[in-house]
Amino acid sequence: MSQVTAASEADQRERTGLTLAISPCPNDTFAFHALAHGLVPGVPPVSVTFADIDVLNARAADGLDDLVKVSYAALPWLLDGYRLLPAGGALGRGCGPLVLMSAGGPTAAGAQGDAAVLRGARVAIPGTRTTAYLLFRLWAAGIDVATIDVLPFEKIMPAVQAGRYDAGLVIHESRFTYPSYGLVSVADLGDWWEGATGLPIPLGAILARRDLPAESGDLAAAVRASVAAAFANPAASAAWVLEHSQELAPEVVQAHIDLYVNDFSLDLGDEGYAAAEELLARAAAENLVPPLPSPLRQP
Repeated sequence: MSQVTAASEADQRERTGLTLAISPCPNDTFAFHALAHGLVPGVPPVSVTFADIDVLNARAADGLDDLVKVSYAALPWLLDGYRLLPAGGALGRGCGPLVLMSAGGPTAAGAQGDAAVLRGARVAIPGTRTTAYLLFRLWAAGIDVATIDVLPFEKIMPAVQAGRYDAGLVIHESRFTYPSYGLVSVADLGDWWEGATGLPIPLGAILARRDLPAESGDLAAAVRASVAAAFANPAASAAWVLEHSQELAPEVVQAHIDLYVNDFSLDLGDEGYAAAEELLARAAAENLVPPLPSPLRQP
């Protein structure tokens, strides 16, 4: 998906009200269906752009969107221009990224949880500022891999299956479909994170521009209302979710929604903020990200 210029984005905001950039994944289309379709009272019209998470992180760095889904790992570079909303994101337990290798590969067998299996490996990842890659770097600290290449997330498993990479770091519905590619999980980075911290995994965040005019309304409340509407009437978003999903199997789509849209999507709460702060503090201590320029929780 090609990016548009900042000037054209500004023109689009003027014409249509608010711009929203999210992924086409079922959790985002489910959660934001009501907001995108004018079903949340008091919110200006919303124009939606769909993009892969790596592109979304880049769009936010360029300030292209009023509301944008990003990786928690990207927040240290974004909080000067954006503020974190306490609703709409993806954070939870049992939903972490996976490190996959070929089931027939010489090193995958018996390597569960051992980062040493990646020494000298060619690894495909979904983005350098994704939470998945930040967790990977914390988990595999001290392990020298041969190469790290960024691929759109839906192309990672086919590339590992074809032997172009020794391992792939996967997110989203890949968690449910990787066995069909002849791949095995050698590490669940969510399990690793939860075991190390006792906290849920902070994956995707929703940001709002700091310079939005007052008439934009209470966007945190609007996003929360959109998520609540999705829970109250799941059938309303079903066609839109399937239209944009990379994976058309209804059972996979539903499993994706069930895993990534939860109580934290309505409100981060103390535990959600603590998880994000712990991730970014650990990463900053290892010089993997800059320190946060401002607190995540705003008064």
